[in-house]
Amino acid sequence: MEFSLNVMDMVFIVGSLGIVVAVGMWVARKKRESSSDYFLASRKLSWWLIGTSVVATSVSSEQIVGTVGAGYKYGMGIANWEWFSLLTYTLVIVFFVPVYVVNRITTVSEFYLKRFGPLCSNIYSWVMLVAYVFVFMVPVLYGGSLALSKLTGFNFYAILWLTVVLVGMYTIKGGLRSVMWTDLLQCAFLVGGGLVLFLIALSYIPGGWSAMVKASPDRFHLYRPPGDKMAPFLGMICLALGVGVFYQATNQVMIQRIFGAKSTRDGMLGMIFAGFINFVRPCVTVFLGFIVYHWIYKMGRAAPLSNLDETFPFALTTFAPAWGLRGIVLAGFLAAIMSTISSLVNSIATIFALDVYKKFRPQASEHTIIRSGQIVAGLAIIIAALVAPIVERFGGIFQYFQTGVTYIGTPFASIYLMGLFWKRTNYAGAIGGLATGFISTVVILTGLKITGVYLHWAYVGFSVQILTMLGSVVFSLMTAPPPESQWKPFLWRPSMLRQYSDGEKIPWYKTITFWYFMYAAIWFYIYWRFW
Repeated sequence: MEFSLNVMDMVFIVGSLGIVVAVGMWVARKKRESSSDYFLASRKLSWWLIGTSVVATSVSSEQIVGTVGAGYKYGMGIANWEWFSLLTYTLVIVFFVPVYVVNRITTVSEFYLKRFGPLCSNIYSWVMLVAYVFVFMVPVLYGGSLALSKLTGFNFYAILWLTVVLVGMYTIKGGLRSVMWTDLLQCAFLVGGGLVLFLIALSYIPGGWSAMVKASPDRFHLYRPPGDKMAPFLGMICLALGVGVFYQATNQVMIQRIFGAKSTRDGMLGMIFAGFINFVRPCVTVFLGFIVYHWIYKMGRAAPLSNLDETFPFALTTFAPAWGLRGIVLAGFLAAIMSTISSLVNSIATIFALDVYKKFRPQASEHTIIRSGQIVAGLAIIIAALVAPIVERFGGIFQYFQTGVTYIGTPFASIYLMGLFWKRTNYAGAIGGLATGFISTVVILTGLKITGVYLHWAYVGFSVQILTMLGSVVFSLMTAPPPESQWKPFLWRPSMLRQYSDGEKIPWYKTITFWYFMYAAIWFYIYWRFW
């Protein structure tokens, strides 16, 4: 069966694109008078905008293709990549949001500057600027454009540059506010379209979900042993404490929504809302692979797939009816690309303008600061588009992305945790810890390659985290302690949690505690049910 798009499909795709761009430009129509307005949406973001934006940004095009294929081959264990967020979200809600919001932090670099010193801040700024362009943005542009090109038959470069132009139009002009409102729409397209496809595809299986479980009971378990190569449960815990902390709490792309929250409560509740949305995310990604597996191996309706990345196109071709569902799903797929790219572009503008340009020109006007960020953001997305086609030479999307992101983030997250919980951590401890972390990464990876020993990247990252923290302790104790003014405002204290309502009296059913325990209860039930 060949994949094709009809008129209705094209209407949905073009219509969704038009709506997103129109909303983005409408929000961007107002002139941004201050850097706070442009980069942080005047710190007026509500929890529901924060939650949908977190989800839309964290789901990228290559992730959809990859997790559907992995679910087809490995089963329920892959759903851990979508569901295993309670631990990381709890850390963000309890420890990071109060410190960020109470201290009115603008960028992660600002935290490193105030807590440790300028060199630590500069290292983070420049590493992230380079990483966001070449490690984060490039594979998303490449993977998304390539997948859409293969699915639709449209020219790869046409899709690539159309994405660049459309995202650049509203993101560079409107700043974070445009990103947040378009993310709201894109989250709806992504989750809505994927959920409809899953339910329709499931209707093709006689007996539905229970039939798949009965036919392959061993594939429906979330727990995977420590030696599992895809999703070891112990490895997931290690990731939540290391790379997960970096991605959700010390990654400007994700945490900028919290910086823009209008209150501590909105920042916390936004993360909880994202957690609720995440409960249905496997339906958009992983579970579609289960259906394809059952269709092929248990019902014998097609030949086994030669490439896991063919799973998503196969499902779309086989199960999507001709009344426009393919267009709806592809609109959600395109939304995943655009939301991730727009967030990266906005974060690049923020870091450069506030952490690089403003340091060189502290007397620059607000207009000039905003303009500097816009110019660099435009250059960044153009450079990423020019580099994107060569990703394949580096071993493909997955290898390119994982080898970059995994080992960049762990040292930064480790040093942040040290500064958050140990007042003795000083300037030398931060720099020494970072150096220890990056050197340890190179040594461990080189050693594994030479010896031919396989170690899951989650365990490599956790080992680097331990070594980074130990290095920070050693360097801190060898030098003078930091002054109280440097550590006291940023040292986490339980009393910070009492500030989440900003003094406002609210009914019990609107409290953070109530909704957090609801979220946690559902999470524990899911893991009990599919353990």
